[in-house]
Amino acid sequence: MSSAQPRRADLSKAPEQVAAMFDEVAERYDLANDVLALGQTRAWRTAVLRALDPKAGQRILDLAAGTGTSSVPFAKAGTFVVPTDFSLGMLRVGRRRQPGLSFVAGDALRLPYRTGAFDAVTISFGLRNLVDPDAGLAEMRRVVRPGGRLVICEFSHPTWGPFRTAYTEYLMRALPAVATRVASNPEAYVYLAESIRAWPDQRELAARIAAAGWGRVQWRDLTGGIVALHRAVNPLDGP
Repeated sequence: MSSAQPRRADLSKAPEQVAAMFDEVAERYDLANDVLALGQTRAWRTAVLRALDPKAGQRILDLAAGTGTSSVPFAKAGTFVVPTDFSLGMLRVGRRRQPGLSFVAGDALRLPYRTGAFDAVTISFGLRNLVDPDAGLAEMRRVVRPGGRLVICEFSHPTWGPFRTAYTEYLMRALPAVATRVASNPEAYVYLAESIRAWPDQRELAARIAAAGWGRVQWRDLTGGIVALHRAVNPLDGP
Protein backbone atom coordinates (compact mmCIF):
# COMPACT_ATOMS: atom_id res chain seq x y z
CA MET A 1 0.00 0.00 0.00
CA SER A 2 1.33 3.41 -0.96
CA SER A 3 1.98 5.93 1.80
CA ALA A 4 2.07 8.88 -0.61
CA GLN A 5 0.01 11.88 0.31
CA PRO A 6 -3.08 12.58 -1.83
CA ARG A 7 -2.23 14.93 -4.66
CA ARG A 8 -4.05 18.09 -5.69
CA ALA A 9 -3.51 20.67 -8.36
CA ASP A 10 -3.22 24.39 -7.72
CA LEU A 11 -4.30 27.35 -9.82
CA SER A 12 -1.18 27.10 -11.99
CA LYS A 13 -2.98 24.03 -13.42
CA ALA A 14 0.21 22.23 -14.35
CA PRO A 15 -1.06 19.40 -16.60
CA GLU A 16 0.80 16.64 -14.80
CA GLN A 17 -0.66 17.77 -11.46
CA VAL A 18 -4.19 17.96 -12.84
CA ALA A 19 -3.92 14.53 -14.47
CA ALA A 20 -2.50 12.95 -11.31
CA MET A 21 -5.26 14.49 -9.20
CA PHE A 22 -8.00 13.13 -11.45
CA ASP A 23 -6.31 9.73 -11.56
CA GLU A 24 -6.65 9.56 -7.78
CA VAL A 25 -10.32 10.56 -7.62
CA ALA A 26 -11.46 8.47 -10.60
CA GLU A 27 -13.02 5.54 -8.74
CA ARG A 28 -15.46 7.65 -6.70
CA TYR A 29 -15.60 10.68 -8.97
CA ASP A 30 -19.17 10.25 -10.23
CA LEU A 31 -20.59 9.51 -6.78
CA ALA A 32 -18.78 12.46 -5.19
CA ASN A 33 -19.97 14.82 -7.92
CA ASP A 34 -23.61 13.80 -7.46
CA VAL A 35 -23.40 14.36 -3.71
CA LEU A 36 -21.48 17.65 -3.85
CA ALA A 37 -23.72 19.05 -6.60
CA LEU A 38 -26.81 18.13 -4.54
CA GLY A 39 -28.09 15.85 -7.28
CA GLN A 40 -27.99 18.48 -10.04
CA THR A 41 -25.53 16.68 -12.33
CA ARG A 42 -28.24 14.71 -14.15
CA ALA A 43 -30.19 17.90 -14.91
CA TRP A 44 -27.03 19.57 -16.21
CA ARG A 45 -26.28 16.59 -18.49
CA THR A 46 -29.83 16.76 -19.85
CA ALA A 47 -29.38 20.48 -20.57
CA VAL A 48 -26.17 19.75 -22.50
CA LEU A 49 -27.91 17.07 -24.55
CA ARG A 50 -30.76 19.42 -25.47
CA ALA A 51 -28.41 22.28 -26.31
CA LEU A 52 -26.30 20.13 -28.61
CA ASP A 53 -29.39 18.46 -30.15
CA PRO A 54 -27.42 15.55 -31.64
CA LYS A 55 -28.68 13.62 -34.65
CA ALA A 56 -28.14 9.93 -35.31
CA GLY A 57 -24.92 9.31 -37.22
CA GLN A 58 -23.21 12.54 -36.21
CA ARG A 59 -19.67 12.50 -34.84
CA ILE A 60 -19.48 14.07 -31.38
CA LEU A 61 -16.32 14.83 -29.42
CA ASP A 62 -16.95 14.70 -25.67
CA LEU A 63 -13.85 16.35 -24.27
CA ALA A 64 -12.73 15.93 -20.64
CA ALA A 65 -15.23 13.07 -20.59
CA GLY A 66 -13.74 11.36 -17.54
CA THR A 67 -15.50 8.06 -16.90
CA GLY A 68 -17.85 8.57 -19.84
CA THR A 69 -21.00 9.38 -17.88
CA SER A 70 -21.45 12.52 -19.97
CA SER A 71 -21.03 10.54 -23.21
CA VAL A 72 -23.75 7.96 -22.58
CA PRO A 73 -26.69 10.24 -23.60
CA PHE A 74 -25.01 10.95 -26.95
CA ALA A 75 -24.46 7.25 -27.60
CA LYS A 76 -28.11 6.57 -26.79
CA ALA A 77 -29.09 9.26 -29.31
CA GLY A 78 -27.37 7.23 -32.03
CA THR A 79 -24.29 9.40 -32.51
CA PHE A 80 -20.71 8.22 -32.80
CA VAL A 81 -19.39 9.82 -29.62
CA VAL A 82 -15.69 9.86 -28.77
CA PRO A 83 -15.07 10.37 -25.03
CA THR A 84 -11.61 11.87 -24.67
CA ASP A 85 -9.64 12.66 -21.52
CA PHE A 86 -6.00 13.01 -20.49
CA SER A 87 -6.44 11.27 -17.13
CA LEU A 88 -5.56 7.62 -17.67
CA GLY A 89 -7.11 6.77 -14.31
CA MET A 90 -10.46 8.19 -15.40
CA LEU A 91 -10.24 6.33 -18.70
CA ARG A 92 -9.54 3.01 -16.96
CA VAL A 93 -12.63 3.40 -14.80
CA GLY A 94 -14.68 4.52 -17.79
CA ARG A 95 -13.68 1.55 -19.93
CA ARG A 96 -14.70 -0.80 -17.15
CA ARG A 97 -18.05 0.87 -16.50
CA GLN A 98 -18.97 1.83 -20.08
CA PRO A 99 -17.49 -0.92 -22.28
CA GLY A 100 -19.60 0.16 -25.26
CA LEU A 101 -17.86 3.54 -25.57
CA SER A 102 -14.67 4.16 -27.56
CA PHE A 103 -12.48 6.04 -25.08
CA VAL A 104 -9.43 7.94 -26.31
CA ALA A 105 -6.53 9.39 -24.32
CA GLY A 106 -5.88 12.92 -25.53
CA ASP A 107 -4.63 16.35 -24.51
CA ALA A 108 -7.21 19.10 -25.11
CA LEU A 109 -4.43 21.43 -26.28
CA ARG A 110 -3.14 18.94 -28.89
CA LEU A 111 -6.09 16.79 -29.89
CA PRO A 112 -5.25 13.60 -31.84
CA TYR A 113 -7.89 14.28 -34.50
CA ARG A 114 -7.82 15.69 -38.01
CA THR A 115 -9.16 19.14 -38.79
CA GLY A 116 -12.95 19.15 -39.19
CA ALA A 117 -13.35 15.59 -37.91
CA PHE A 118 -16.46 16.24 -35.78
CA ASP A 119 -19.92 17.67 -36.20
CA ALA A 120 -19.87 19.01 -32.64
CA VAL A 121 -17.74 19.20 -29.53
CA THR A 122 -18.84 19.43 -25.92
CA ILE A 123 -16.91 19.84 -22.71
CA SER A 124 -18.51 19.73 -19.27
CA PHE A 125 -16.60 20.98 -16.22
CA GLY A 126 -13.28 20.52 -17.97
CA LEU A 127 -12.42 23.82 -19.68
CA ARG A 128 -11.69 25.36 -16.27
CA ASN A 129 -8.96 22.76 -15.68
CA LEU A 130 -6.92 23.48 -18.80
CA VAL A 131 -3.64 25.28 -18.33
CA ASP A 132 -4.56 27.41 -21.38
CA PRO A 133 -8.35 27.51 -21.90
CA ASP A 134 -8.07 29.90 -24.85
CA ALA A 135 -5.76 27.51 -26.71
CA GLY A 136 -8.19 24.72 -25.85
CA LEU A 137 -11.09 26.66 -27.37
CA ALA A 138 -9.08 27.20 -30.56
CA GLU A 139 -8.13 23.52 -30.75
CA MET A 140 -11.77 22.49 -30.31
CA ARG A 141 -12.67 24.75 -33.20
CA ARG A 142 -9.98 23.15 -35.35
CA VAL A 143 -11.45 19.66 -35.03
CA VAL A 144 -15.07 20.74 -35.66
CA ARG A 145 -16.29 21.14 -39.26
CA PRO A 146 -17.47 24.57 -40.48
CA GLY A 147 -21.04 24.98 -39.29
CA GLY A 148 -20.42 22.56 -36.42
CA ARG A 149 -21.36 23.32 -32.85
CA LEU A 150 -19.78 23.85 -29.45
CA VAL A 151 -21.49 23.37 -26.08
CA ILE A 152 -19.67 24.17 -22.84
CA CYS A 153 -21.14 23.37 -19.44
CA GLU A 154 -19.05 24.95 -16.70
CA PHE A 155 -19.32 26.34 -13.20
CA SER A 156 -19.98 30.06 -13.25
CA HIS A 157 -21.18 32.96 -11.08
CA PRO A 158 -24.65 33.07 -9.49
CA THR A 159 -26.43 36.17 -10.69
CA TRP A 160 -28.32 37.07 -7.49
CA GLY A 161 -26.07 38.71 -4.88
CA PRO A 162 -27.31 36.96 -1.69
CA PHE A 163 -27.29 33.57 -3.44
CA ARG A 164 -23.78 34.24 -4.74
CA THR A 165 -22.59 34.97 -1.18
CA ALA A 166 -24.15 31.78 0.17
CA TYR A 167 -22.72 29.76 -2.71
CA THR A 168 -19.21 31.11 -2.14
CA GLU A 169 -19.49 30.15 1.53
CA TYR A 170 -20.51 26.63 0.49
CA LEU A 171 -17.59 26.36 -1.93
CA MET A 172 -14.91 27.45 0.48
CA ARG A 173 -16.21 25.86 3.68
CA ALA A 174 -18.91 23.25 3.25
CA LEU A 175 -17.74 21.60 0.02
CA PRO A 176 -14.29 20.52 1.31
CA ALA A 177 -15.92 19.28 4.53
CA VAL A 178 -18.46 17.17 2.65
CA ALA A 179 -15.72 15.89 0.35
CA THR A 180 -13.90 14.33 3.31
CA ARG A 181 -16.86 11.95 3.67
CA VAL A 182 -17.50 10.98 0.04
CA ALA A 183 -14.35 11.60 -2.01
CA SER A 184 -11.26 9.45 -2.32
CA ASN A 185 -9.04 12.57 -2.31
CA PRO A 186 -10.76 15.45 -0.46
CA GLU A 187 -7.82 17.76 -1.21
CA ALA A 188 -8.83 17.68 -4.87
CA TYR A 189 -12.04 19.43 -3.91
CA VAL A 190 -10.15 22.28 -2.29
CA TYR A 191 -8.70 22.87 -5.75
CA LEU A 192 -12.21 22.55 -7.19
CA ALA A 193 -13.52 25.32 -4.93
CA GLU A 194 -10.55 27.60 -5.63
CA SER A 195 -10.72 27.09 -9.40
CA ILE A 196 -14.47 27.82 -9.51
CA ARG A 197 -14.06 31.03 -7.55
CA ALA A 198 -11.26 32.18 -9.88
CA TRP A 199 -13.10 31.31 -13.11
CA PRO A 200 -14.47 34.13 -15.32
CA ASP A 201 -18.16 34.95 -15.28
CA GLN A 202 -20.64 34.18 -18.05
CA ARG A 203 -20.02 37.31 -20.12
CA GLU A 204 -16.23 37.09 -19.95
CA LEU A 205 -16.23 33.43 -20.96
CA ALA A 206 -18.50 34.25 -23.91
CA ALA A 207 -15.99 36.90 -25.02
CA ARG A 208 -13.14 34.40 -24.82
CA ILE A 209 -15.10 31.86 -26.88
CA ALA A 210 -15.67 34.51 -29.55
CA ALA A 211 -11.99 35.51 -29.45
CA ALA A 212 -11.10 31.89 -30.30
CA GLY A 213 -13.02 32.30 -33.55
CA TRP A 214 -16.38 30.79 -32.64
CA GLY A 215 -19.49 32.59 -33.85
CA ARG A 216 -23.07 33.09 -32.61
CA VAL A 217 -21.97 32.76 -28.98
CA GLN A 218 -24.76 32.69 -26.42
CA TRP A 219 -25.31 31.36 -22.94
CA ARG A 220 -27.96 30.61 -20.38
CA ASP A 221 -27.74 30.07 -16.65
CA LEU A 222 -28.52 26.79 -14.91
CA THR A 223 -29.31 26.51 -11.20
CA GLY A 224 -29.27 30.26 -10.68
CA GLY A 225 -25.93 30.73 -12.42
CA ILE A 226 -24.01 28.12 -10.43
CA VAL A 227 -23.49 26.61 -13.87
CA ALA A 228 -23.63 28.31 -17.27
CA LEU A 229 -24.27 26.63 -20.61
CA HIS A 230 -22.44 28.35 -23.48
CA ARG A 231 -23.20 27.57 -27.12
CA ALA A 232 -21.42 28.59 -30.31
CA VAL A 233 -21.01 27.66 -33.97
CA ASN A 234 -17.88 27.29 -36.09
CA PRO A 235 -18.37 29.89 -38.87
CA LEU A 236 -18.95 28.49 -42.35
CA ASP A 237 -16.34 30.81 -43.83
CA GLY A 238 -13.56 29.23 -41.75
CA PRO A 239 -10.67 30.96 -39.96
